[in-house]
Amino acid sequence: MSSLLQQAIILAAGNGDRFSTLSTASKLTALVGGTPLLVRTLTSAREAGILDAHVVVGYDSARVRALALSGRPDGMTLRFHVNRDWHKENGISVLTARERIAPGPFALLMGDHIFEPELLRRLIAAPRASGETLIGVDRSTAEPAIVEEATKVRVRDGRVTAIGKHVRPFDGLDTGLFVCDPSIFDALDESCAAGDTTLSGGIARLASRGLVRGVDVGDAHWWDIDTLDDLTKAEALVSVPVS
Repeated sequence: MSSLLQQAIILAAGNGDRFSTLSTASKLTALVGGTPLLVRTLTSAREAGILDAHVVVGYDSARVRALALSGRPDGMTLRFHVNRDWHKENGISVLTARERIAPGPFALLMGDHIFEPELLRRLIAAPRASGETLIGVDRSTAEPAIVEEATKVRVRDGRVTAIGKHVRPFDGLDTGLFVCDPSIFDALDESCAAGDTTLSGGIARLASRGLVRGVDVGDAHWWDIDTLDDLTKAEALVSVPVS
């Protein structure tokens, strides 16, 4: 049952090409409201009920791992997986955790996304048929700059029929939060073999089989931190450090 879901894969391997600073440190170490970005992700996941977090590291792996361990929320177990091909797209990172995650569904989160715990709680609590993967869909954000950069989804009768940055027309934005059926791993294998190493490539293959359903996240907030400008905007919205 979805209410018992307590495990997650958290993608923290990339180097943030668009996040330009003088530092060589991973952008996941950047402070948002006084708290490192990755620690905010871990804390929100814990507050949503995640107890077992599989963190995929790659770029600046030693520093990212140390940060996760030092900021680990009480009651959360961390397991680390090293993606040595971190310079490729994020589908490779998901596959890196495949062999050690427990059988059954799992949450899939982006380490560079800030989100309110309620968003993930809503996704975990949503009904999910056998074999289905769920994706949190934001139908309310209309700011042109955000929409332009975001991955978009088309939804028909609750099911995602298309996903990608250039999907037109679209019905909402991909929030980067998922509850995945293990079938995502085989779908990613197929996508990678065809030359598409993105997570969206695997999701698109499941969607073509009617196995991806969109869950409206309502008014729950989320922020994708790709650039320094994104960080500045998030700082304005997040005024109190995570405790």
